[in-house]
Amino acid sequence: MSDRRTVAVFGLGNPGEGYRTTRHNVGFMAADAVMQRLGIQVRHRSMTYVAGEGSIGNSDVVIVKPLTFMNNSGYAVEQALGWYGLHPERALIISDDVALPLGTVRVRPKGTHGGHNGLRSVIECLGTVEFPRIRCGIRNPGYESSLDLAEYVLAPFEDSERTRVEEMVTRAAEAAIVFVAEGIEETMNRFNT
Repeated sequence: MSDRRTVAVFGLGNPGEGYRTTRHNVGFMAADAVMQRLGIQVRHRSMTYVAGEGSIGNSDVVIVKPLTFMNNSGYAVEQALGWYGLHPERALIISDDVALPLGTVRVRPKGTHGGHNGLRSVIECLGTVEFPRIRCGIRNPGYESSLDLAEYVLAPFEDSERTRVEEMVTRAAEAAIVFVAEGIEETMNRFNT
């Protein structure tokens, strides 16, 4: 990487074909969409994550997918940031959020884990809540809080939801690209409408 500004975009999810289309893997889907749009391929593999590098305007970007499974995402985030010499404020985390309606994209400069185990792990490993994130809504109208949360987030999206999911993933990927190129304020202005 050069001396230019570098940002790492982390898509949270679970590795393996069995999890590929589940609600909990929206972060992976968005990371894949960013990589596809920028023509980035995985070039770096470690025990805890895979990553690809590219550039957007005057910024370098690293797209990272943890291999530690969702509940231990923080270990991969911490190791990747260390490898690339980046501080937490240069890490954009993309994750699912059952509190948001399906299709919603919310950009925040920082915040709590909100009950999300992947974000909880990241906060614990980094020792801070001071990192930007993109939250992608996965709650469909039929979801009830009495349902088993783990079962819900590990279930695949229904066929009737696929169009909205694809639109949300595209929007999240676009938000990540704007974040890398223009920063958090511009990203919030454009995507939190």
